[in-house]
Amino acid sequence: MSKRDKTVTRLDSAYMQQYDAHMERQKRKKKRLIRRLVVCSFIASLFIGGMAIFHYQQRVVHAEKEEAYEQLEEELAFLEKQEENYKEEIELLNDEDYVLDVARTNYFFSKEGELIFNIPDEDPSY
Repeated sequence: MSKRDKTVTRLDSAYMQQYDAHMERQKRKKKRLIRRLVVCSFIASLFIGGMAIFHYQQRVVHAEKEEAYEQLEEELAFLEKQEENYKEEIELLNDEDYVLDVARTNYFFSKEGELIFNIPDEDPSY
């Protein structure tokens, strides 16, 4: 405290009592305002934090689903190619000459009067 504050005496008048009451109300208002701001800030930070966590979880789920989608697309492409090969094989199997040729090469069926000799693929060792 300064020297001047010690020498000044306070008047106890109605105006000063009103002024003190007004200042006390202002202090209480300021305290309540600060408390409300703290509570609102806390609630807002909880909300933003929750939304951030939710967003992160959704990104993870999205990445997993996208990876699964890519795998399924690859599988679909493989199965479509396999289906195309099977359709070609079905068309070939509907051709009688092809079936007879397969039977002759794989199962050693022969035409009438034809002899089949099985020659090994490897060269004999001396």
